[in-house]
Amino acid sequence: MTSASNEARPSGGSVKHAAAGNGTSPAIADELVEPLAPEQLAAEWDEERPPHAGPFANVAAAVAAAALGIAGLAMSVGMGLGSPEKPEPGLWPFIISLVMTAMSAALLVFGRKKLDAEAFSSSSWQVVAGVATLVGFVLVVGVAGFEIPTLLLTFVWLRFLGKETWRMSVVLSFAVTAAFYLIFVVALSVPIPHLF
Repeated sequence: MTSASNEARPSGGSVKHAAAGNGTSPAIADELVEPLAPEQLAAEWDEERPPHAGPFANVAAAVAAAALGIAGLAMSVGMGLGSPEKPEPGLWPFIISLVMTAMSAALLVFGRKKLDAEAFSSSSWQVVAGVATLVGFVLVVGVAGFEIPTLLLTFVWLRFLGKETWRMSVVLSFAVTAAFYLIFVVALSVPIPHLF
């Protein structure tokens, strides 16, 4: 028993090489590789990470987000806030814009010396495309109802921004739209524009 176990246990090298040498399939050998230590994993992530944006980019991002939040506050008040018992259309946009403005102010004060932000790169255009399609959604939803814009927005985000397969994008787009309809229109009777 002892000699058999000693023969099975490699004297040196990694578990992967030992498994491959004993006739184990490559798929099983890959599963037997020991995971990286947290320090090694952090070092790998630092190597693959885009360059830091720097303090000027952090300030610019905070100012842009604050301006967007302030504009949202003004537009929300224009739509009417109502009360928590009887909310009007501007209440939730007001709350979200208020949180955005507060977080932008905190980033402006505390985030200038942080190096966590990434520099703009070609992948940053995906964020621009996401915001542009979201703005288009907001402009169209009042005219066409939320079902078709939600379906199209979800599909574009999944297929073109998230690189999902065509089938998965179509299925999830219909599922998300149906879930929103059931939750907000049927269950909660939220007064949002809808077709059905």
